[in-house]
Amino acid sequence: MNTHIPAAVYRKIDPNAWRRILVVGDLHGCYDLLQDKLAQHGFDTQLDLLVSVGDLIDRGPKNLQCLELLRQPWFCAVRGNHEQMAIDALQSGDGGLWLANGGRWFLRLDDDEQQRARGLIAECADLPLVIDIPMADRHIVVAHADYPLDSYGFGRAVAQEDLLWSRRRINRNQRGRGAPIEGATHFFFGHTPLARIRHYFNQFYIDTGAVFGGSLSVVELNTLPV
Repeated sequence: MNTHIPAAVYRKIDPNAWRRILVVGDLHGCYDLLQDKLAQHGFDTQLDLLVSVGDLIDRGPKNLQCLELLRQPWFCAVRGNHEQMAIDALQSGDGGLWLANGGRWFLRLDDDEQQRARGLIAECADLPLVIDIPMADRHIVVAHADYPLDSYGFGRAVAQEDLLWSRRRINRNQRGRGAPIEGATHFFFGHTPLARIRHYFNQFYIDTGAVFGGSLSVVELNTLPV
């Protein structure tokens, strides 16, 4: 069943507030890899912004540390399907789906850590599903799995489960049946682990499987080709 979401789940970022804006693929608890990657990029927490495509947690070694990034002023994220599974599990008391998809790290935390994790997962319910970055010569849109419409518009009603879960568009792209999404110049998605960043039309898929032994991809938006 499709659940339609209001425009409040869209967040617009002012690019002029930051020296550089970078976008990172699915972290899945790979906190140390992220720190190494930021050092390689000369990331300055006073000047630069890091945008995550979601899935901060599950399967990797440092999930609580990745959640705590949400408290940093230099970090922001869209909600991923793994955050959604955690939210649903803690709200409903039924953690079967979450535990089957990498959520067992939560059970290994001590009481204080679980309390911290519960608070941070609750905050994930307030994360946007779409981040909009209107730069001077490029218009960037970030979502976790897909932007399921053929034309983007800030605040348009879209199906939440498609933003979080859908692989229909990347499957079409991989079969040679894709097309650009109108309304913005660049779209960044995670969700689907790939051996390398894949670029189809104006869509970039940047989950390069860090938690599965692949690389963690970070892309600087200010230097993208127009």
